[in-house]
Amino acid sequence: MTEPVDLWPDVRPDAAKRLMAAAVEAFAERGFHATTTRDIATAAGMSPAALYVHFPSKAAVLFAISRSGHERALNMVTAAAGAPGDPLTRMRALVAGFTTWHATRHRVARIVQYELHALRPADFEVVADLRRRTERTVRDLIAEGVAASAFTVADTPTAARAILSLCVDVARWYTPESKPDPTELGARYADLVAAMLGAVTA
Repeated sequence: MTEPVDLWPDVRPDAAKRLMAAAVEAFAERGFHATTTRDIATAAGMSPAALYVHFPSKAAVLFAISRSGHERALNMVTAAAGAPGDPLTRMRALVAGFTTWHATRHRVARIVQYELHALRPADFEVVADLRRRTERTVRDLIAEGVAASAFTVADTPTAARAILSLCVDVARWYTPESKPDPTELGARYADLVAAMLGAVTA
């Protein structure tokens, strides 16, 4: 089933969203390199020429999908890290939300996270910057928790990468038949991360 087009609420017109959704379907089934612009356009119910009205190439479609996904990830992580509450409460919310998103939207998340090698160099740099900012936000929250004696982890950068890797990898294996459901999985991953960080509770 194709991911719902409301994954990209800011994309206009709707035809561009349909093409992005069709590309997710095609990339997930065939991989980026084996997918043609005709595959994408046909799945979207358009002619191949119609794709070029909205995107200059299939690489541009991939970039639009990847940039949007990474921007949403950064916004999600930033909002959780900056919310009220102690560092552990915010970290648990961050991990739960990030994990749940990767499970619920596993198909598009798989494209966003695992087709990076297919991006054009300039596009890759844009996405890489978003990834660095996301990791830095998690790293800063861990450091805040360590400074407040809420976490006892010794290696903050490695811990940040491990947390993000744990959440992102959900997209690789999760399916609609997987158990537990995305929300419960997010809660369990939050527990795992709290233990990983050596969280200190009263």
